[in-house]
Amino acid sequence: MSGSRMYDVVRVGEKKLVGEIIELRGDTASIQVYEETAGIGPGEEIYCTDMPLSVELGPGIVESIFDGIQRPLDKLFEMSGNYIARGVDVHALDREKKWDFKPVVKKGDEVLSGDIIGVVDETKLVEHRIMVPHKVSGRVKEIKKGLFNITDIICVVENEGKEKEIAMLQVWPVRIPRPYLKRLPPQHMLTTGQRIIDTFFPVAKGGTACIPGPFGSGKTVVQHQLAKWSDADIIVYIGCGERGNEMADVLLEFPELKDPQTGEPLMKRTVLIANTSNMPVAAREASVYTGITIAEYFRDMGCSVALMADSTSRWAEAMREISGRLEEMPGEEGYPAYLSSKVSAFYERSGRVLCAGTEKREGSLSIIGAVSPAGGDLSDPVVQATLRVVKVFWSLEDKLAYQRHFPAINWLGSYSLYDEVINDFIEKNVNESFPALKKEAMKILKKEDELEEIVRLIGVESLSGMDRLVMKTSRIIREDFLHQNAFDEKDTYTTIKKQFLMLDLIIYYHRKLKQKIGSGISFSSFESMDVEEDISRAKFIPEDQIDSIGDIKEKINLELQDKT
Repeated sequence: MSGSRMYDVVRVGEKKLVGEIIELRGDTASIQVYEETAGIGPGEEIYCTDMPLSVELGPGIVESIFDGIQRPLDKLFEMSGNYIARGVDVHALDREKKWDFKPVVKKGDEVLSGDIIGVVDETKLVEHRIMVPHKVSGRVKEIKKGLFNITDIICVVENEGKEKEIAMLQVWPVRIPRPYLKRLPPQHMLTTGQRIIDTFFPVAKGGTACIPGPFGSGKTVVQHQLAKWSDADIIVYIGCGERGNEMADVLLEFPELKDPQTGEPLMKRTVLIANTSNMPVAAREASVYTGITIAEYFRDMGCSVALMADSTSRWAEAMREISGRLEEMPGEEGYPAYLSSKVSAFYERSGRVLCAGTEKREGSLSIIGAVSPAGGDLSDPVVQATLRVVKVFWSLEDKLAYQRHFPAINWLGSYSLYDEVINDFIEKNVNESFPALKKEAMKILKKEDELEEIVRLIGVESLSGMDRLVMKTSRIIREDFLHQNAFDEKDTYTTIKKQFLMLDLIIYYHRKLKQKIGSGISFSSFESMDVEEDISRAKFIPEDQIDSIGDIKEKINLELQDKT
């Protein structure tokens, strides 16, 4: 093991199992093996690769499903059947497939690290931009055009008499963040099509969010919805220690679903990392780094990337298990003392950045992590370490899930620190009155929470007309706006413009009734209104007919005239 370094990848035993050096103590190296180690004994040969754990980056990543150390699961299935055989060695990206490379630079051009030298149409939704590798710069001596595989030389760059050959394939160590020129403040909203998120607790492109919640509260369902409908160019979904059937749902659903912007299958802009709960625990720890490195690669092209990590609790449990085997001093609840720094380092790799290279292009990487604390306890060390870093908190409640209210996000316990930035974005791109509507709706929901205790004690009839109106409007907001049906093709995704029109309609109705009650008319006159059926069905109006939502306001006015 002489000359070995921390995090170098090694091959263990006759089967050449993949492992990684995680501790060096004198002449002894501790290796975590990413596969089942049964049968390994003293005297086994160790083969060093002198390389850290790295991912292959190039055309062929999109639409793929990898395991935690970027082995393609479709190839593993062909080679070993339903269960992954030990020691299987396969390239992450196809070496045989030819890609049509179109250069965007010419001979004699000066290029720097990160500059785009050509493009490949990877899928109908993704233009894969081939970049100059890190620490390579100079004058283009040769540039080719045509069909090549990812290892063919497509460009030669000369610098001070030295030539550097460039292929479409790049390799990058997963634990080292990819470089960029400058971090920029968030400015744009990551629209998700989920009304409670986009309207009340939005996340910015390049932002961070976490979804903690107990078992059965719908974390994975929310993550799936965000992966399906977020308006990012690329989605990277990491199933870290989740059940295999949940990853199977993604694989079966995504090719069937259409991207709302283009109408193409969602899989054509998605990368899946699947390290399910029955796969080796060591690879689970690596899967998060594999996913984020792939996401950074697309960010460097100038893409907007959204990464879903489901769930970081399983990642932390893998760290705890490995730390215990290394006999490290345990921290809170047995987690390693460096848990907070690892979680922080992961989320810090998000952001909106000015990409490396001569042309000024921006990329963004948003990270949304699910956390699964035991028993839904939010004082869990993983939850607390995450909340110290992220800026959006979506509080899931099993009580709401049991009431069949999805997404089961508690509107009183959640928050977003991007509100101010997003409000500016919404005023410019949607409607300048939207932030005021949001504020009024949230005020109504908070008032309802205060009134519920009184209602439980002495009944709703004892409330004043204005308070009963608050209870009525709050119920409409909860049932007809916050509640969303993922299985209804019209309700599963709502554009931000439709969200504004729906909320505007509800608040308009509330204000009209408030005027009538304020003029002395009894609340009982408005207890049963036919127009409420139209308000409740507004969410099922197709996106190309949303202007008809404004017609419901006329129905409100006509019915109120009849009532009074």
